[in-house]
Amino acid sequence: MIKAAFLDRDGVVNRNAPEGDYILRWEDVAILPGAIEGISQLRRAGFSVIVVTNQRCVSKDLITIRELEKLHQRLADTLAAAGAPIDAIYYCPHELGQACECRKPSPGMLLEAARSRSINLEGSWMIGDSDIDVEAGKRAGCKTARVVPESGSKRATYVKADLVSPSLLDAVSEILRLEKNPADPLAPKPAAR
Repeated sequence: MIKAAFLDRDGVVNRNAPEGDYILRWEDVAILPGAIEGISQLRRAGFSVIVVTNQRCVSKDLITIRELEKLHQRLADTLAAAGAPIDAIYYCPHELGQACECRKPSPGMLLEAARSRSINLEGSWMIGDSDIDVEAGKRAGCKTARVVPESGSKRATYVKADLVSPSLLDAVSEILRLEKNPADPLAPKPAAR
């Protein structure tokens, strides 16, 4: 079995759309600084890199599945051309409140990727920028990292993730440091005697 790094798309790989808007065209995509290097480092460290993203803009009829998949293919092609290939993009097209198993915080996309790609979820990481990303990772059995830009005013309120970093690249650096350290600081500590 392989280990994976599951990445949320908006806010981790590319810049978030303004509040209330959606990434609907390639021209709206702005890859975040350090994202390419972070993905490249994950690949060199032996991680499968999989994007998992909620895309309710489909159920709102703002973009078709075909258009979304073309946008995702262009993102994958752009990252690969820059030396940061990803293995897959899983997306949930459903609206809030629709019954589905794929919309984060449900772990459906991660579980499906694990089944179809022989991924060891316990050895994997979910890297996202929201509570729902962290919750999906925890529910799937992954370790979790939260991307919170230094300018994030709510930084101190994030308590669920195993680690918090200001960018994908910083999160990857910390993950790789932890992965190399056999004494995993995320593991429960033995009780003092």
